[in-house]
Amino acid sequence: MNIYNIIKAKYLVEGQSLKNWFFIIYVIFWALILIANTHIYEQKTISIRDLTEEVKELRSEFVDRRSELMKLRMESTISKQMELKEIKPSSVPPKKIKVIVEEEKKGWLERLWD
Repeated sequence: MNIYNIIKAKYLVEGQSLKNWFFIIYVIFWALILIANTHIYEQKTISIRDLTEEVKELRSEFVDRRSELMKLRMESTISKQMELKEIKPSSVPPKKIKVIVEEEKKGWLERLWD
């Protein structure tokens, strides 16, 4: 086969050209599969990158909110807010109240089943 026959593509129309067509279709099929696979891989990579960025943003927002909450829960912050409503902290510490419950008197029949 010389260059002139290759340029004119005689191998696609003469003799056993059906084998050549099947091979060309086979190569084109696998090329399309590879292109599609690469496209899907790149889409997943981009999606992972976007989700990673979103996780970083949400984590930083969580840390900010948690620090704000800690400031709001501090006793000094609460006492300042209560002073605006004219409520002041008690100077007397709270006392614990204990409630003693006496057991009910059980009859001999109830004690029998215990």
